[in-house]
Amino acid sequence: MKKYGFILLLCALFLGGCQQADTPCTQTTVTTEAPLEEVSTLKQYIETNNINATADKRGFYYSVQKAGSGTKPTVCSSVTVNYAGKLTNGEEFDSGRGVSFGLNQLIVGWQEGIPLVAPGGSITLYLPPSLAYGSQEQNGIPANSILVFTIDLIKVN
Repeated sequence: MKKYGFILLLCALFLGGCQQADTPCTQTTVTTEAPLEEVSTLKQYIETNNINATADKRGFYYSVQKAGSGTKPTVCSSVTVNYAGKLTNGEEFDSGRGVSFGLNQLIVGWQEGIPLVAPGGSITLYLPPSLAYGSQEQNGIPANSILVFTIDLIKVN
């Protein structure tokens, strides 16, 4: 049931984006940075769990399993991905295969993280709350949660 609510939210975002199709996306770089307290908590999680990940100056961590090839997406790109989202306790709250999104319609962490790989690439994103859903509780996601996404970038549409 949790997945259905999340899917409905994604569909609403998608349909809303379709209605604004005539408005061009002009934002090419995301500049949001996570607060130091969130970054410290995320760093502690990474270190405690011996995760080999790279810190990004914007406050998230990532691990590229495969770089992919070709043109990397921008925040204005539409992408097709396979993904799974988990809480830090390992509980999966959402997943999808062959799903297409406009990056500018998604959480900031995806807008910043997915452009780190090209089509055919795979990345794991470790997102602090302010680059994910922040203080808003979402379907199956407690407020102020660190989120872990494994993402395969299938193609840039």
